[in-house]
Amino acid sequence: MRFPVDQLIFGPEDVDLSHSPLAGYLDRETYVLGAFNPGLTRLGNGNLLIMVRIAEALRNPVENGYIHSIRFADGSYVCDAWPLDSVDISDPRVFSLNQANWKTLALTSMSWLLPVELSPDGLRVEAVHYDRIIAPAGNWQCYGVEDARISNVEGRWLMTTCSVSPERQATSLYSSANALDWKFESIVLDHQNKDMLIFEGQIDGMYWAQTRPLGDLYFAYPPDSPWRAGPSINLATSYDAFHWKPHINPGIRPHAATTMRIGGGAPPIRFEDGWLSLWHGVEPNDGVGTYRTYWSLLDGKNPSLILRTDHKPILEPNDMLIQPLAHRIYLRDIVFTTGIADAGDHFIVASGEADLACRITHIPKTSFTN
Repeated sequence: MRFPVDQLIFGPEDVDLSHSPLAGYLDRETYVLGAFNPGLTRLGNGNLLIMVRIAEALRNPVENGYIHSIRFADGSYVCDAWPLDSVDISDPRVFSLNQANWKTLALTSMSWLLPVELSPDGLRVEAVHYDRIIAPAGNWQCYGVEDARISNVEGRWLMTTCSVSPERQATSLYSSANALDWKFESIVLDHQNKDMLIFEGQIDGMYWAQTRPLGDLYFAYPPDSPWRAGPSINLATSYDAFHWKPHINPGIRPHAATTMRIGGGAPPIRFEDGWLSLWHGVEPNDGVGTYRTYWSLLDGKNPSLILRTDHKPILEPNDMLIQPLAHRIYLRDIVFTTGIADAGDHFIVASGEADLACRITHIPKTSFTN
């Protein structure tokens, strides 16, 4: 599907690593592996803000028979060394420990968040706010802060992120009165969940969120069910946005006719009489999978009810967009939508392209009225 605006707006070559929170701590050269998966919101001045995930990696992680990873520790950054014969390095993003009794990973990069201010249409960079970087601040995120999602709820900005550590892969909450100055609040989900999305508005005085718990075991639906077992998008409610209770009814589930793994994308936004939810589906391929963006319109009072949806993707990976960055490509077939903003007759949608750069797409609202 073609849209009037569909382009990259910010990428690795736009990042000045002299401002990195890692600067001065490591005796090894680093580089920007990717600048991607941007949270999106509209500021009070009318401009847009994208909160860009910067994955900063070691230029030469393998030395003298060891592979190294970066870790935040006691206010600084250190490198850990793992013997090459004890790990699997087939995935460029992570390496797995062969001698563990269960699946155990380490990262090849450290992620931190960079606020980038855009013009109201999202097509021009106005400012890069290096003075407002969000970096690891404790052992609960010693392997990085990933994939911000930003929601404006009744004039208050809430941002969820994935905090990665050996302790847990948890969801952390930040709050702000202006979407530029952020306060870390707490961990709000204490289980493996990379896709917590807070609805952009309350329902009967309650906060709502989509979650996506992960596990190694799923129970089968009946053979004639329209649904397929696997990771799904669940729902939770809260009185204060800090303490969350799972909703009794499920949310969006993978359809039996597909082989997709699904997860949350952009925070649900008000549209017509419901909530527009953009989510991702992943089809197996020879690599990490093909990521596409899909949509569902949820009931305005009971988001567990799907009013309409489309099994065709609204947004697909676009190799043509990343050709100028061909020398940096390490993954393909990925578009990962992480933000949405209302712009009158269309939505401005922010995505990560190929885990490499930030993509801005203008999608007419008529695209969601089938």
